[in-house]
Amino acid sequence: MKILALETSTEYCSVALNLDGKIIERFEWVGQKHSELLIAMLADMLREADVKLADLDGIAYGAGPGSFTGVRIACGVTQGLALGANLPVFGVCTLQALTQAAKCLRVIAALDARMGEIYHAVYETHDGGWTTVSEPCLCKAEDAPLVEGDDWAGVGSGFATYGDTLQHRYAGHLQSVDGTAVPHAAAIAELAATAFAQGLGLDAARALPLYLRDKVALKTAERDALAVQKKLDA
Repeated sequence: MKILALETSTEYCSVALNLDGKIIERFEWVGQKHSELLIAMLADMLREADVKLADLDGIAYGAGPGSFTGVRIACGVTQGLALGANLPVFGVCTLQALTQAAKCLRVIAALDARMGEIYHAVYETHDGGWTTVSEPCLCKAEDAPLVEGDDWAGVGSGFATYGDTLQHRYAGHLQSVDGTAVPHAAAIAELAATAFAQGLGLDAARALPLYLRDKVALKTAERDALAVQKKLDA
């Protein structure tokens, strides 16, 4: 199975190919220049790998939560490429992408959401896949959902920005912390391969963002994304 993945929800921009389990990735800090650099990164990677869009089985993207503009760029580029090549799409929650890259058994993922809040979710491995212990949410660090056990890995910029608060919140529960971790397209490519193999790919027009801050105007897109996630967890 050949999957193209892109991730633009933070100041980093990354693209990846999953070629029957072999991962190729381009990863770069770009600030706010995703729209200027993303297509060139994709084209260079596809050319070097000698892969055409027509060769792909699907396109995956970081659906959020994250930067409003960055997530919209990922959705728009995914829609355009998938429509042109008649390919299915799949959005991966950036918090689960963080978890996948952590290579730990139990993960608390937290991204800085600004305005004194974090994007937060908790996952643990189960039968070779991820089970959602705490659904993706927007919350204050001091109100982050609690966990049981003492072997959790904390990952993401939330642990850098609100490290003291989260360390206090999870006192006695954290085995390790990596506040520098960011979502990678490589992790998205790994997770999406399973989804496509299970027939969970969607029409290109359904390449929608997962927003947690605006739960009213965009609740349909969010519900779709979480419904798919639950199918993967099952």
